[in-house]
Amino acid sequence: MALRLPAGATARVRPYKLRRYQSAIRNRRSYVSTYPETARPLAELQPQCAFFVGVDSDGCAFDTMEIKHKECFCPNTIKWWDLQPVSKYAREAVEFVNLYSKWRGINRWPALVMVFDLLAERPEVIARHVKITEAKKLREFIAQKEFPLSNDGLKKYMAAHPAPELQTAWNWTTGVNATIEEMVHGVPPFPYLRESMEQMKGRADMVVVSATPTEALNREWQEHDIAQYARVIAGQELGTKKQHLALAARGKYTADHILMIGDAPGDLDAARGNDALFFPVNPGAEEKSWERFYREALPRFFAGTYKGAYEATLIAEFEKLLPDTPPWKR
Repeated sequence: MALRLPAGATARVRPYKLRRYQSAIRNRRSYVSTYPETARPLAELQPQCAFFVGVDSDGCAFDTMEIKHKECFCPNTIKWWDLQPVSKYAREAVEFVNLYSKWRGINRWPALVMVFDLLAERPEVIARHVKITEAKKLREFIAQKEFPLSNDGLKKYMAAHPAPELQTAWNWTTGVNATIEEMVHGVPPFPYLRESMEQMKGRADMVVVSATPTEALNREWQEHDIAQYARVIAGQELGTKKQHLALAARGKYTADHILMIGDAPGDLDAARGNDALFFPVNPGAEEKSWERFYREALPRFFAGTYKGAYEATLIAEFEKLLPDTPPWKR
């Protein structure tokens, strides 16, 4: 969707404001021109309301982060990447990166490489003479821009760049998804999420903005009858969270009418990268966060009093929660 000036705007808008409008148009075009075909539902989303809210899923809408990473990601990581001799340290690395660090919530592929890097430099692992993969082919997949960092993206990339390491990566990621489908069910959304969505209905266009596979998102949101509130459910196949917001909201809504709700620094980065507002769901205090959103933050958002000191206070509190140094290095 192109951003257009109102009729006659050129004649009556002051020069500095006109330049700002023109810059917004250029930024909008640069974002939209590069999206993958799978992201078309976001790019073609037309506003129905004056406000837009993006909501992360795992660990934000649902209390699924712990079970997914501890019971699904970690066992498959140990199994497929031959980490049995250092399983204790592998588990600690997986949990730190994905749950208890500032990288919480990032895409599974860079998270996996971070786990390898932490293990490769850990003295206990070195002392056991366990060889940790350098993941050269996987790093090349992560660095490329032609295919999204998803299972479908990996499959297409493998067709052009076949390698045994990428086959292992495929076995790992499909194994993770199969375990999640078998293991994760019956986990309801956090209290006050449904109530918040009822309050947003008719006033804000809501989109799920997640790095989780879309198939799992659809299953989990439909299981608990909250998919009805989302205009689009966007997973990793549709791009990064920053791209989701850029395509769905940037240039279509006033900047202070765009809000991202998330539980990880990556969600904050996605919001900031699109000049959007951010509401943190604090890890370990999710229920209190959603109650605060329902009773306090959402009314402020609609009233135009969210931006500024109030938002800054919430973000400062949030940024103290997740470290960048693992406990075994402190």
